[in-house]
Amino acid sequence: MATAEQVKALVQSHAEGDDARFYAIAMQVAAQAARSGHGRFSQELRVLVDRVRAQHPALAAPPRPPLLVQPRGELTGLLEVVYPRTRLAEMVLEPAVQRRIDRVLAEQRDRERLLVHGLGPTRKLLLVGPPGTGKTMTASVVASELGLPLFTIQLDALITKFLGETAAKLRLVFDAIRQTRAVYFFDEFDALGGERAAKNDVGEIRRVLNSFLQFLEADDSDSLIVAATNHIQLLDRALFRRFDSVIEFSLPSAPSAERIMRDRTGFLDTSEVDWRQARDTAEGLSHADIARACEQAAKSAILTNTTKLTSGSLVEALTERKTATH
Repeated sequence: MATAEQVKALVQSHAEGDDARFYAIAMQVAAQAARSGHGRFSQELRVLVDRVRAQHPALAAPPRPPLLVQPRGELTGLLEVVYPRTRLAEMVLEPAVQRRIDRVLAEQRDRERLLVHGLGPTRKLLLVGPPGTGKTMTASVVASELGLPLFTIQLDALITKFLGETAAKLRLVFDAIRQTRAVYFFDEFDALGGERAAKNDVGEIRRVLNSFLQFLEADDSDSLIVAATNHIQLLDRALFRRFDSVIEFSLPSAPSAERIMRDRTGFLDTSEVDWRQARDTAEGLSHADIARACEQAAKSAILTNTTKLTSGSLVEALTERKTATH
């Protein structure tokens, strides 16, 4: 049924004459009712809202959800907000990862239909894999594709040495997750979700992880929670069953590497580039490393007053990048 926050939002929107927001919140109440097992009430409320929207076309498109322009009060320093514009089409992902992200977006876009049947969309994601393979960008893309803000949790501000303070701050974050629909991103998640049995662990971190597990399992908001780590082996095993989906990122395959290079150098004349040689040289590099090497080669071409990219300059930049990262 309706939460206290939803009831207050309904009253406020009615008092302000914001009919579009009023009916958008009513649909959220219907979704909440479906999750609570009140399927008949949920369906009747949805039909009623749809009927009103059909009679008043101006209400047909729900407004952008209320946003925190900047986190305020106790959330200051804990959350950093951006409004990403990067689209999924701009990323180069392996086919299996692409399908998983497509599925998440499809479920979110049609979540109302799923909720009518008592099914919730995938919204708790754990992204794992080597650095530079697109985990952080994926969080941005999911937010952009869904028209949501991206809140990044600042772990350096979250984790403190004082007993109980970190768990209290974590509660504030999950309160925000419940109150404002958005994508909430926990980067370098192993700092928070490390194995509780680790010998070098301290009691406070174990308590924080226990709190996180409880908050995550209890969360039934409409927000998306995305966590990312380069070190899956450090994570506590109890975390995995709390996430709806674990998506594993890897270094780019040869076709993906070539696509990255072609995309990044498409504004230059690449007719003389030996792409086979470039692919072989790029083996073992991450998406980010290949992109940086392409940028370096492109700048070299521009600085020599030419728009032609040669195999030599591209291979040299890739080799330098490989040396720097290995």
